[in-house]
Amino acid sequence: MSIDLTAFHFLRPLWLWLVLFAALLPIVWRRRHDVRGRWRGIIEPHLLEHLVVGGTSQRRLKPVDTLALCIALAALSAAGPTWRQERPPFDQDKAPLVIVLELANSMNAGDIAPTRLERAKQKVLDLAAARKGARTGLVVFSSSAHLVVPPTDDPEMLELYLPALSPSVMPSDGKNAAAGLAAAEALLAHDPVPGTIVLMSDGIDPDHADAFVQAAKRSRQQVLWLAVGTPDGGTLRGPDGQVQLDSHGNARTGEFDADAIRRVADAADVPLASMRSDGDDVRWVLHRAQTWLDAADEDKREPRWREDGYWLVVPLILLGVLGFRRGWTVKWLPVVLAACVLQGMPAPAHAASWKWIDLFATHDQQGRWYFEHGDYAKAAQRFEDPMWKGFAQYQAGDYEGALSTFSGLRGAQASFYMGNALAHLEDYTNAVRAYDNALKLDPHLTEAAHNRDLMRQLLAKPKQEAQQDEEDEESDDVKMRKKHSQIERSTLIPVPSEDVWMRALNTSPAQFLKQRFEQESGADVGNSAANGAGRTP
Repeated sequence: MSIDLTAFHFLRPLWLWLVLFAALLPIVWRRRHDVRGRWRGIIEPHLLEHLVVGGTSQRRLKPVDTLALCIALAALSAAGPTWRQERPPFDQDKAPLVIVLELANSMNAGDIAPTRLERAKQKVLDLAAARKGARTGLVVFSSSAHLVVPPTDDPEMLELYLPALSPSVMPSDGKNAAAGLAAAEALLAHDPVPGTIVLMSDGIDPDHADAFVQAAKRSRQQVLWLAVGTPDGGTLRGPDGQVQLDSHGNARTGEFDADAIRRVADAADVPLASMRSDGDDVRWVLHRAQTWLDAADEDKREPRWREDGYWLVVPLILLGVLGFRRGWTVKWLPVVLAACVLQGMPAPAHAASWKWIDLFATHDQQGRWYFEHGDYAKAAQRFEDPMWKGFAQYQAGDYEGALSTFSGLRGAQASFYMGNALAHLEDYTNAVRAYDNALKLDPHLTEAAHNRDLMRQLLAKPKQEAQQDEEDEESDDVKMRKKHSQIERSTLIPVPSEDVWMRALNTSPAQFLKQRFEQESGADVGNSAANGAGRTP
């Protein structure tokens, strides 16, 4: 193992002060235990040699020497000697990846089983799984482009919305890949690390080809293209799997112009690959993304040095074996008795939460271990970091505790999770306020905007349902008295129950996306018309 001495340094050099202590320890010990030195000023030297018991023979290596050597080796190991860098694994990088998925009607072609769209959606999940928690976002486009999931390290967000994606949720059909690329660019515009945009499409509208080429050339991000389809094309199938027919009763087909795709990709200087049934396409994307990450903004990335001090633990253990030689055994009895006394003391005398594991890991490290193993309740007990503690409480279902923890924090993320906790506690009005506060602190936190819109829908819809149920359960006498205005109608807004919350999350993402896409498309049209009216002919 070669060592580059020019790059050799210590990551934690303050530990090296223990080396000086280890060097002085044998000297100080020998001075204190030197019998001749203590009596030399009192007894004549020629008499002292005859009076000292034990003669002049001394062992060269003493327990104090071994102890000093162990301290020195431990200090060198803890100081973190290093001389080589290593790249962090991709899942620890902050570079995002945004997938731009086409939802044109041609993606329902069955030339790639089961359909082009279903294969592409599976590749989205494969990419998210291969990145192991790195941030992955999703944008869809047809004639217009819309954000589905912002870059997130939570794959469950993708799993929630992907099954609902189909051409039917889009406002209109089309292949405006330039709009999809622009939406992804806007999503990554404020990210400090250049990311990667993966286009999954079976073609591009010629009217938007030039705009796509220009946008790809100007992009700060890396743009990749996974083409979906075969040269022979395939029959179009509906959501029920049936073949789509035109007005004459003929089967509709989805075309795939490989030459046109290749020309556009070459003009835009975009790497192109075909979507495959195996995992080679996913590995191709990951390799390209990693290569781009290694080359982009290298001067802005912090170097990650590989520690090699752990090798010193081997000689440290071998030296520790010498402690069991006769006359060298370390007297552990006082240490054991002190530990037993501390353990048996009442709670006020020492920290009640102290455990033996505290000798080897901090509370936050212990909490992270429990969190990664799914024991969120224990993780919440061990965490000292308030953000992680609140998140563990939230994952454990302790929404009251999570709300209390996040209430003491400041920031957009804390307000966002306060909104989530309030939503689970059925306080939807205050949840909306918490999401509004999160958006004030971070206008780009699109998750908060999505959840806020959902809260408003839940507040509006169940009110009508609850009022209807209340009217059905009322007796005829009560209805008559209401009719004569003898009973005042309550002004309290009924709160939706937990099963309404779960139904809205689990069974209506397609309707939710369809409504949102239509609203966004209408807003874009209105803005375009307003901008056009303001121009002078």
